[in-house]
Amino acid sequence: MRRLSGVILAGAVMMMPALWQGDRAYAQAQALTFDGDTAILTVAIKPDKTADFEGIMGKVKEALMKSDKPNRKEQAAGWKVVKSPTAMKDGNIVYMHLISPVVKGADYSILPILYEVNTDPAEQRKLFETYRDSFAANLGGGAFSTVVDLSK
Repeated sequence: MRRLSGVILAGAVMMMPALWQGDRAYAQAQALTFDGDTAILTVAIKPDKTADFEGIMGKVKEALMKSDKPNRKEQAAGWKVVKSPTAMKDGNIVYMHLISPVVKGADYSILPILYEVNTDPAEQRKLFETYRDSFAANLGGGAFSTVVDLSK
């Protein structure tokens, strides 16, 4: 099992946008996979950029559903993004990615998912900039294993 610091770093990689090289966007991270059956990642989004962030996550859902990769639809089925009803003291809005069940071996990196179905470099640049500009902070996260399931 990954150490918590490694999982938090992995979450940061997922949440933080890729770097630009030349005229094309490339995700510079290794695949983001999770051990355990549940992953929780928490981010702070700028209050005036919540619609942009939610729009990007809607595009992630579309990309997962359009993908030719067999596990992408499974990822969509277990992935929710929830929003805090109140702002943090600094005004930023907290969002949590709740992934349960985790699809073993699947890559949860946001930008590569988007780029799979958006191959035009101009569209990739727009997605990248919108995603990047929405972030205030990565608040952390981790992968977990269920020890008690109260629903069963």
